[in-house]
Amino acid sequence: MAASNSNTISLKLFIDPNSNRLLFAEAGKDFVDFLFSIMLLPVGTVIRLIGKQGTGCIGNIYDSIENLGNSYMLCSNYKPKEDCSKYMANGFSWCPSCYKQMDLDFTFVNFRDKVGVGFVKESVTYMITDDLAVRPMSAKSIFTLLNHLNIKDAGDLEEKVIAVGANEGVELLRASMQTKTVLTAVFLGGKKESSIKSEPIH
Repeated sequence: MAASNSNTISLKLFIDPNSNRLLFAEAGKDFVDFLFSIMLLPVGTVIRLIGKQGTGCIGNIYDSIENLGNSYMLCSNYKPKEDCSKYMANGFSWCPSCYKQMDLDFTFVNFRDKVGVGFVKESVTYMITDDLAVRPMSAKSIFTLLNHLNIKDAGDLEEKVIAVGANEGVELLRASMQTKTVLTAVFLGGKKESSIKSEPIH
């Protein structure tokens, strides 16, 4: 979904009214870039050091960056690297971190030559599940998710369009560290109905 104005991002929610659970959201580049930017915070290092247990859904964002194909990412250099990231100017020196010989070429990337800004490409619509896993949206991905959740009739789902601003962004960050049902907690937990536009699914 495109940004509705300079301060908010439009997000389409798909809700199972029987369980009052938000199953997934349809989003564009702006919202996915926001989610992925969370990994620029120190929590990314924390996940790598202590593992993904006890970090809510942050680990799913990390996995999404790793698993999205290069055809969806603006630059493959954004993907997490397992190799040592230390750099030393003297060739064939020993790395003080991993104690291996540093004999690989170091390539500088001119980001000004790249088309676009952010993390993912703009021409793609993305699906974000309740636990913040991100994948390209398609009929197949929707069917697979609904089948996994034992949803028999997609026609029973409710569709709502909301505007996500700074306050919701902070709540998403907080909930992502505390629960596996982030979207439900943030957008259905006490959300005022008057601020949400409801549309039927056809």
